[in-house]
Amino acid sequence: MTTECYLKDYTEPPFLVETIDLQVELNEEKALVLACLKMVRNTKGEQDTPLILQGEALKLISLRLNEVPLSSNDYTVTPETLMIQNVPDDFTLEIVTEIYPQKNTALSGLYRSNTMFCTQCEAEGFRRITYYLDRPDVMAIFTTTVVADKTMYPILLSNGNKIDQGEMSDNRHFVKWHDPFKKPCYLFALVAGDLAKISDVFTTLSGRKVALEVFVEPENKDKCQHALDSLKHAMAWDEKTYGREYDLDIYMIVAVNDFTMGAMENKGLNIFNSKYVLVSEKTATDSDYQNVELVIGHEYFHNWTGNRITCRDWFQLSLKEGLTVFREQQFSANQGWPIVKRINDVKMIRTRQFAEDAGPLSHPVRPSSYIEINNFYTATIYNKGAEVIRMLHTLLGEKGFRQGMDLYFQRHDGQAVTIEDFVAAMSDANGRDLTQFYLWYNRAGTPVVIVTEEYDPLLKQYKMHLLQNQDPPFLIPIKMALYDNKGNKLPLETTETLILTKSKQSFTFSNIQTHPTPSLLGHFSAPIKLLYPYTQMQLQLLMIHDEDLFNRWDAAQKLGTQTIKSLMKEVEQKQTMIQASALIETYRLLLNQEIRDPALFAQLLLLPSFQYIAQELSKIPVKALIFARKTLINKFSTQLKAELSEVYLGAHERDDGTLSSESMGQRALKNVCLGYLVRANAEYALAWVKSQYYHAKNMTDKMGALHAINHSQEALRKEILTDFYGNFKHDPLVVNKWFALQSSSELPDTLENIKSLTSHEAFSMKNPNNVYALINTFSSNPEVFHDEKGAGYQFLADCVITLDKINPQVAARVIDGLTPWKHLDTVQGNLMKCALEKVQAVGALSKDITEVVQRSLS
Repeated sequence: MTTECYLKDYTEPPFLVETIDLQVELNEEKALVLACLKMVRNTKGEQDTPLILQGEALKLISLRLNEVPLSSNDYTVTPETLMIQNVPDDFTLEIVTEIYPQKNTALSGLYRSNTMFCTQCEAEGFRRITYYLDRPDVMAIFTTTVVADKTMYPILLSNGNKIDQGEMSDNRHFVKWHDPFKKPCYLFALVAGDLAKISDVFTTLSGRKVALEVFVEPENKDKCQHALDSLKHAMAWDEKTYGREYDLDIYMIVAVNDFTMGAMENKGLNIFNSKYVLVSEKTATDSDYQNVELVIGHEYFHNWTGNRITCRDWFQLSLKEGLTVFREQQFSANQGWPIVKRINDVKMIRTRQFAEDAGPLSHPVRPSSYIEINNFYTATIYNKGAEVIRMLHTLLGEKGFRQGMDLYFQRHDGQAVTIEDFVAAMSDANGRDLTQFYLWYNRAGTPVVIVTEEYDPLLKQYKMHLLQNQDPPFLIPIKMALYDNKGNKLPLETTETLILTKSKQSFTFSNIQTHPTPSLLGHFSAPIKLLYPYTQMQLQLLMIHDEDLFNRWDAAQKLGTQTIKSLMKEVEQKQTMIQASALIETYRLLLNQEIRDPALFAQLLLLPSFQYIAQELSKIPVKALIFARKTLINKFSTQLKAELSEVYLGAHERDDGTLSSESMGQRALKNVCLGYLVRANAEYALAWVKSQYYHAKNMTDKMGALHAINHSQEALRKEILTDFYGNFKHDPLVVNKWFALQSSSELPDTLENIKSLTSHEAFSMKNPNNVYALINTFSSNPEVFHDEKGAGYQFLADCVITLDKINPQVAARVIDGLTPWKHLDTVQGNLMKCALEKVQAVGALSKDITEVVQRSLS
């Protein structure tokens, strides 16, 4: 029986935990956990309320209340709770439990990954370690003693500062850690293993020395330096930008191979999926390097936006995640490539988040209810949440936003708070009424703004009318500019950021000498769909001349989308496909233009993805969209072959093989061009692929060659895929790249190949990274996933059924590919629905999968 949890039902905890002393004794078959909780009755609670603690998969060994042993008559145990009646207002509770980390395939709580023990407690994993008030508004001081065999587990880590260590009998030892800052139990962490370490020191602005340590399996020690350097960059940036110093004496990072999420911000001991720590030029791409810096920064920034100030309840999840994603985006843009970073952020919003808003799992940035909280670690919570914060930054300006953040930290340090507390700090610090702004947190869906215009050549006056589809209306900042027909930006007498506060609103611009082309929603200033009837000529003009470099890319995407939609109509009407000439000629101009930023140039050359265009359609004619997009790519490649070849050779020559932003950009550019040239069957393209692959000095160029040939039937593809695996089969992260390559191929035998790879020696359904690389990549491969007979959907359903018994959180991420069935054309939609019903028919599903299936089929 699944129980839904509602925001409106929130009540304060009836009890609080002041301190918790944990002793965790690790053994090869089980672990013994001794927890000593000093508790008080919350004065706002009912005096006769029993104590109810959460617990899952625990074996209760003993209980003592104020040092008095309790018998089974004194308490009640269910599979999910421990209840004790008649406890005093102030007491100590000692709990001894037995757990089995080696059998914990859900990777929640304490579990085994290879030869190490580690934890993942967000959102509700701590209840799998001991009985506890497992909710974020219960904050306590933690002291943790870890005991284990000294030979097998010489490294014993937990939160806070090390305060004691020593030897024990039977070759065992202990290390004791104390975290002086109150925290909820989801931030608890423990690691034990035979690990190598690299270390450094960071000196804060106030002169304190902080020890920095990165722990990995010994064979990976040479792949950690970039992570350590990224941590130092993040610490310095947070001090400079937000005035936030780190507070403990030590900051530790541990890389783990088996980890459901990307990383976890546990106080002072961050546990990371190894893909976001381990990089070297031979095994990691430029994107891997950038992602490591991004995720390292994200988890560090949580120290203040998530740890020192945390969520009152899980409905407020975006309070820490959306805010921290925004801070991470600021940091990452500051490190280089701000426009490309913005483009990638918006791609995420327009493909994944807009799809979420339009689908059965749509929810506000602050949901009103959930069945399984793990299902709400979503693009809406994280990415749309970050866009909401970005709008506040736009509305208040950099200075005003910083004032609001300072007040937020000052008021709420050490507290578990709500979104209202955050917005109130922003409002009070700037003397601004932000009541209307709350709609962004409380309403699901993507707002649509329709723009119409009129121009009076006699008055030299241009009017813009904006209509939004929301009632009551949202507060929406829209950055804009106007251009004449030669691409010159026109001076405006008013602000370049329009603040939309009404359902209908008009803006007038004077002294406009000619009918302008508007550049709208600059830098994607709000997470909305903005509809303006751009002509091809207007989009061509913006692609070539817009000073907002993000909007140049956006114009290219709009022109590509327009062209593909026209081609789709021709497919449906069985006409000859001729509509691509305007787009191709615009790109011919672009390719002959000198663009200083090669990384931006690479982005401009990427035509809209299937997922990007799908969000522009109320119903997705799957076959027509796939065929039209593929036709455009082939026309683009063939007709621009000469220009693409010249750009490839120039970028190849300018790439010096280093990790500088310039060289990374040149590699991105040449690899995009190489992919097109293979599509065009250029007579020299295969030779270039082969040369680039075998002479590559880094993983980016190897992967670029592999991506370029990945959809080709040529024997060279099989040759270099075989060579690639032979060279890297001992590196799990690189093998995942090999899995993902094959899963993303458009070749007709891809599905059968994926099925065989699930039995490969390097693949395990128990490893989330394997699953994401092979199976999630497949569900993002439209040509193969949307098989005409539904074989792709059925395969994904089978994977979900298998995974649900192993790791429900991973299963819930995989099933996401089956949720948009209502938006597909009738044939494909029914086939996808049948796959969902196949999962539903299994019965005895986890809460994670039950919620997704129920909402998707309702």
